[in-house]
Amino acid sequence: METLPNQLLMQVGSDEKLPPVDRWNPSFCGDIDMRIAKDGRWFYQNSPIGRERMVKMFSRILWKEGEHYYLKTPVEKVGIRVDDVPFQVICLDVIDVQGQTGLRFTTSVGDQVIAGVEHPLRIGIDSITQEPSPYVMIRWGMEGRLSRNVFYQLVELAEEQDGHLRVSSQGISFDLGSI
Repeated sequence: METLPNQLLMQVGSDEKLPPVDRWNPSFCGDIDMRIAKDGRWFYQNSPIGRERMVKMFSRILWKEGEHYYLKTPVEKVGIRVDDVPFQVICLDVIDVQGQTGLRFTTSVGDQVIAGVEHPLRIGIDSITQEPSPYVMIRWGMEGRLSRNVFYQLVELAEEQDGHLRVSSQGISFDLGSI
């Protein structure tokens, strides 16, 4: 039976501040049988990881290089599979950001970002179904997919401009698609 590397489990702290994953340069230790499904569920050896704290811990050391995803600590880096994007956005709040409207998104693991220059929204279109797939940048080049409910909330906030639905956050306008 494959086991998670002990160093990987021991290196992650439990405080709320993200570890400085962007400054760590460990050696690649190979791939492990871990996967993040399109719906945001985490699996290890094809079994769901049911402990929310464990998923949150792993999400905090998640790293992306090119199209590949890794769990990274100061001493090791292991590859994992991600079916779509690693984060699921489950909540949208409209807030005031220095006198401007801000759209704050919360992921299933507790990350919060406000759409804007550093955290842009984008809409992908499924080539087969033509359904929109809404995403927001979360961190370090990794995106979160908006749940259907959050996307519907976003559409309700949108205004029509020149045949397109648009929302604004921190003074930046985002196109949600044509109507």
